[in-house]
Amino acid sequence: MSEPPKPRVVICVGDIHGFVTKLKSLWSNLETGIDRSEFETATVIFLGDYCDRGPDTRHVIDFLAALPSRYPRQKHVFLCGNHDLAFAAFLRLLPPPQDGSAFSEGWREYEASEDREGWFKGEGYEKMHLQGRRWSGSIKVKFNTAKGTEYQGSIYDAGPTFESYGVPHGSADLVKAVPDEHKKFLADLVWVHEEDDVFVNTDDGVKCCKLIAVHAGLEKGADVKEQLKLLKARDTRVPKVEALSGRKSVRDIPEELTASPTIVVSGHHARLHVEGLRLIIDEGGGYKDRPVAAIVLPSMKIIRDTDVLAK
Repeated sequence: MSEPPKPRVVICVGDIHGFVTKLKSLWSNLETGIDRSEFETATVIFLGDYCDRGPDTRHVIDFLAALPSRYPRQKHVFLCGNHDLAFAAFLRLLPPPQDGSAFSEGWREYEASEDREGWFKGEGYEKMHLQGRRWSGSIKVKFNTAKGTEYQGSIYDAGPTFESYGVPHGSADLVKAVPDEHKKFLADLVWVHEEDDVFVNTDDGVKCCKLIAVHAGLEKGADVKEQLKLLKARDTRVPKVEALSGRKSVRDIPEELTASPTIVVSGHHARLHVEGLRLIIDEGGGYKDRPVAAIVLPSMKIIRDTDVLAK
């Protein structure tokens, strides 16, 4: 008989949104707060949204792209968030739709919002995915009433990302300004990640679970296998990927996953929510005055960039 799997450390890091100082502080706290040997061999899953809102997207991607060489014994997983998909779309890094359709076919469903959101109409827009046009556009409404903040350039708050690469918001020059290493990082982001034999402490003891990591979540009422298939294929026919950008529709664990212990971990929702095996780790939400958080499994410990930990 083969030996049963042993608990290992899995770290899930919430949305960073261009705040490199918070990212570095969080990483330091993770190193301090986790046993050294366990940290050095941990699986680290970044839950997406590395860009926009904060001022340092370029330096955030520098830091993340260097992790595999700095920590070669760790396993690093970089999920694609809705902001990252839109950034990649503007840079023409998304795979073309597998059915041969044009990205422009996806504009029609949302064209009523084009004027208000000021979709990008500059160089290359004709062959751009919808989210790339929205990301780089110039929104006419200046105040986001839902968040209580000013928009920063576009509905995605992409202005600081452009500026971090030394170009003004909405400039087609961003395509040239982004280094090839960063383009590769964005092009390689996965839309979903599955991990077997992940242990988690629960009220009923330690459970061995399957883990599914996806930026926003999986849709209730839709076939999970089909969702996973389309996410793994990075199906760009879809103008708005619900698993990366949905809200209420993806907050809960789909019922068919409750038959066997399955952790569903996400960021995206601008809150920290741990309920059973549904983990939403986005305490920061891209707000400059809120922390970036991570959850450590199996302990379920929350570590933040603002924590003051003894060395």
